[in-house]
Amino acid sequence: MLGGLSLSESATEILSLVNYTHNTLFPSGFPILPKSVAVTAARRKKQKRITTRSALSDGGGVAIDKEFEFKPTFDEYLKAMESVKIDRGNNSNNDNISVTHSSKIQRRKKIVRKIVQEDEEGDDGMTARRGNVYRRGEPSRGDSRKGESDSEKVYRRQNKDVKIHGESKLLDMERAAFKSLECEDDVIDKPRITRADMEERIQRLAKCLNGADIDMPEWKFSEMMRSAQIRFSDHSILRVVQILGKLGNWRRVLQVIEWIQSRERFKSHKIRYIYTASLDALGKARRPVEALNLFNRMLEQMATYPDIAAYHSISVTLGQAGHMKELFDVIDIMRSPPKKKFKTEFLEKWDPRLEPDVIVYNSVLNACVRRKNWEGAFWVLQQLSQKGQQPSSTTYGLVMEVMLACGKYNLVHDFFKKVQKSFIPNSLIYKVLVNTLWREGKVDEAMMAVNEMERRGIVGNASLYYDLARCLCSAGRCHEALKQIDKICQVANKPLVVTYTGLMQACLESGDVENGAYIFNHMQKFCSPNLVTCNIMLKAFLDHGRFEEAKQLFLKLLENGNSISREQDYKVKVLPDIYTFNTMLDACALEKRWDDLEFVYTQMLKYGNHFNEKRHLRLILDARRAGKDSLLEMTWKRLVKTERHPPPLLVAEMFSMRLEQGDCAAALSYIVNFASVESQLFSRKTWSKFFLENGHQFQGRVLEELVHEGSIVLLRDPNPALEHLIDSCKEFVSASHHIRHVQVGRI
Repeated sequence: MLGGLSLSESATEILSLVNYTHNTLFPSGFPILPKSVAVTAARRKKQKRITTRSALSDGGGVAIDKEFEFKPTFDEYLKAMESVKIDRGNNSNNDNISVTHSSKIQRRKKIVRKIVQEDEEGDDGMTARRGNVYRRGEPSRGDSRKGESDSEKVYRRQNKDVKIHGESKLLDMERAAFKSLECEDDVIDKPRITRADMEERIQRLAKCLNGADIDMPEWKFSEMMRSAQIRFSDHSILRVVQILGKLGNWRRVLQVIEWIQSRERFKSHKIRYIYTASLDALGKARRPVEALNLFNRMLEQMATYPDIAAYHSISVTLGQAGHMKELFDVIDIMRSPPKKKFKTEFLEKWDPRLEPDVIVYNSVLNACVRRKNWEGAFWVLQQLSQKGQQPSSTTYGLVMEVMLACGKYNLVHDFFKKVQKSFIPNSLIYKVLVNTLWREGKVDEAMMAVNEMERRGIVGNASLYYDLARCLCSAGRCHEALKQIDKICQVANKPLVVTYTGLMQACLESGDVENGAYIFNHMQKFCSPNLVTCNIMLKAFLDHGRFEEAKQLFLKLLENGNSISREQDYKVKVLPDIYTFNTMLDACALEKRWDDLEFVYTQMLKYGNHFNEKRHLRLILDARRAGKDSLLEMTWKRLVKTERHPPPLLVAEMFSMRLEQGDCAAALSYIVNFASVESQLFSRKTWSKFFLENGHQFQGRVLEELVHEGSIVLLRDPNPALEHLIDSCKEFVSASHHIRHVQVGRI
C-alpha cells in the first residue's frame, strides 16, 4: 500500500502521469516550467482523491485511466480551471450564507481555547511564540503570566496586535501609495478602480489641499496626501497640480512639488510635465518671480530640463509681468547648450537647444507694452524676418499695441494698413485701432471702424465694444454708449454691473457728472450697483460740490443696513464700508458741517469700524475746537472699552477738556494713568507752552487747585510726567500773580 492506494493503483497513476507529460502541449518531452508544475501538482492531488473513491466503489483500478485521461487541447484545460474557480466561489458563498449567530459564538470560543492552549503549551521540547524559540526548562515571557485568566490573555494579545497595527498603519499606507503596479502580486484578484473613481479621489485631495491651512506642519501634510488612497504616479500628481493651479493656490503647488521630490519611493518618468504644469499654475497666479525660480531648478537635472512647452509657459509669464531682461535671459538659455554637464549614456546625441518661435516673440511684445519699449517691437520683427517667417495677425496686433502705449499713433495706422494688405484684421487689431482713435479724439472715426468690421463679418469681442462705449461716454454721448450694452451682453463673461461701472467712470473722468449720475440711475433698472459703484458715485458728488446728493446716497446705504433681517439679504443689499465713512467724514469737515460729522462718526462706530489715529484724530480735534466735545468723549470710551492705548495727543486733549470743566481730579487721572514721560508732548517745555496759550480758558483758581492736588498725588506716587506738569503750572501761576501785582501797582 502506498499512501492508502494499492501497488497496482500507484503504478497505474505513475504511468498515467508519464502519459500526461508526453500528451500535453510539450510533445517532445521537455521539462515543464515551475508554474506548470505547481498547477499539475494541485490537479494531481485532487484527482488522487477521486481515484480512491473510484477504487473503493468499483473494487479495482479501472476508473483511474478514465479520470486521468486529458484532452491535448488548451481550451479544455482553461474550461476545467474556470469550473474549479467557480465551484470554489459558490462553496464559499454558500458557507457564508449558512453561518448563523450561534456558529459565530462557537467559533469565537474555539479561537479563545486555541490562544490559551498556545500560551500554556509546554509538552514539546521547544515552544515557538512570535518568532522567538524557548527550550524546555528555560524561562519564558509566559512564565510570569501563569496567574492570568483566559480572558485576560486574550485581551493582552489583542491589545498588542492593535498597537503593532497602529504603528505600521501610516507606513503601510505610504508604501501602498508609492507601490508600483509591477510589484503587485494580487492585483488580478482585486476589483479594478475605474478612471472616474480615481479622478474623483484626485479632485477630493486637491480640494482638501486647497482648503487646508498653508502653514500646516509637514507631518499633517504628509498624512493628508497619503490618506487620499491614490497611487502617486505622474498622472495623479499632474492632475493635482493642474487643479490647484485652476484654483489659484500657487503656494500649495510648490508645496506638493517639494513633498514629492523628498519621497524616495516616488519614481517619476515624466517629472518634466509636472514642472511645466507648475509653471503654468504660477503664470495664471501672476507669480513671475516664483516661476523663474522653478524654471532655474528645472535646468539642474536632465530629467527636468525644459522643453518647448516649458519655454512657452515661462515666456508668457515673464512677458505679462514686463520682465524684459529675464525674458531675454530665457531666450539665451533656450539657444545655448546646458551649462551643467549631464551624463548622457544612452542619449549621446541629446541636444536640448531650441529656437524661439512666435509664442516666445509675442511674449517679448507683451513685455514691450508694459515697459513702453518700441525698440523691442522692431527687434521682434527683425528676428522674424531673418528666419524667413511672416508675422501673424496677432503679432501685428501686439506691435500696434506697443506703439499705442508709446504714444506713436501714426505708426499704429501704418501697421494697420500693412495688416489689411496681408490679413483680415481680427478683433484685437480693431480694439487697438479704436483706442488709438479715442486718444486722438476721433470718436466718429472709431464708430466707422467698428461698423466696417461688422460689415466684413468679423465678430468683435467684449473688450472692443466696451472700449467703444467708454469712448462715447467720454465724449458726452452716453445714450449711444448704452446701445453698445446689448452687443457686450452677447459676448461678455463679466457681470453687467462691471460694464455699467466702467461707463460711469469714463463719464466722471471726463468731468461729466450729469451723465455719470444718469448711467448710475439707469443701471438700477437692470442690475443692483455694488459697493464699488456706490463709492465712485459718492466721491464724484463730493468732488463736484454736490454734498446733498452725496448725503442722500449715504443715507440710502444706511437704510440698507437697517432693512437686513436674514443672511441672504447681504447678497442683495449694499452696506457702507470704512472708505464710505472716511469719504463722508472728510467732506463734512471740509464743509464744516459738524453735526453731520458727528452723525457719520457715530454710524461708523456703530457699524463696527474702529478709530484710526492717522485718519480720525485731526477731525476729532477740529470738531472739539468747534464745540463738539461729544466726539472726543465717545472716542475715549471706545478706546477704553476695546483696551487700546490712547494716543498722547488725545490724552492731552482730554486733560484740557476736564480742566476747562473744573474737574482737576479727573484731569490728573489722565496724566497719571495714560501719560508717558518718553513722549515730548508731556515735557516741561511743552506744558509751559500749553499754559501760555490756553491759560486764559481756565476759570478762577483752577490752576492753583491743580497744583495742590497734583502735589498730593506726587507724594503718594512719584510720576515724572505729572512732575513736569506741576512744575510748569507753578511757574505759570507765579508769573500770573507777579503780572497781576505789577498791573495793580501801576493802577
